[in-house]
Amino acid sequence: MLAAERRQIIIDIANKDKRVLVSELSQKFQVTEETIRRDLEKLEKEGVLTRTYGGAIMNRHSNEDLPFYTRHATNLHIKQDIAQKALSLIHNGDTLMMDPSTSSIELLKILNVRHGLTVITSSIILQEFAASGHQVISTGGTLRAPSMSLVGTVAHETARKYHVDKFILSCKALSLDIGIMDSNEPECELKRKMIQQAEQVILLADHTKFDRTAFVHLAHFKDIDVIITDEEPSEVWKQMFQEHEIELIY
Repeated sequence: MLAAERRQIIIDIANKDKRVLVSELSQKFQVTEETIRRDLEKLEKEGVLTRTYGGAIMNRHSNEDLPFYTRHATNLHIKQDIAQKALSLIHNGDTLMMDPSTSSIELLKILNVRHGLTVITSSIILQEFAASGHQVISTGGTLRAPSMSLVGTVAHETARKYHVDKFILSCKALSLDIGIMDSNEPECELKRKMIQQAEQVILLADHTKFDRTAFVHLAHFKDIDVIITDEEPSEVWKQMFQEHEIELIY
């Protein structure tokens, strides 16, 4: 196993359990404890974990400030599963807006099986479209480096020009009391504008986003038409989705 693959699994474990132990990871991966300590040291430098005696703990709100490619590696197989489910809702000839989330990027990668799409996005990760044949429109705007995205007045003006079939987005947290939440205001402002411009709003949210809070309120559940996740939510969540007439796919 490559070191990068091992660290990705460590991140997944820490996301789930909130902490990891050097001794347990050493046994799991059949490597020395010193190797695990080096992994934890690297993840601490990237802002993912904080090392403690004998292990490390997940940083509170760590996803907010992680580099794009670190976030992309977290729960990658889950994001790919959600992207496959979302693909079933995309039809030939659709007009789409897509946010710059790592979940949306996984969907971008497989849109080449559809034809005649128009995609408007604030992401700068566009190499997946190089040979797709789809029409791609960048919002333009001010670069927000941590998320590899474009924000600001120019991006808003571009979004305002178009009315699309579907807007695909992700978020940082889902709270029954507060609603849909994200980590920074500039991206939230653009996402709110894109919600207004779409006939159908599709939210990609894996199970780790449920029953959590983040820094900024993004949207109300009444703004969402479809939620795609990877595990069956609790009965309380399913009832809430039903009350808001949100289609649930898992």
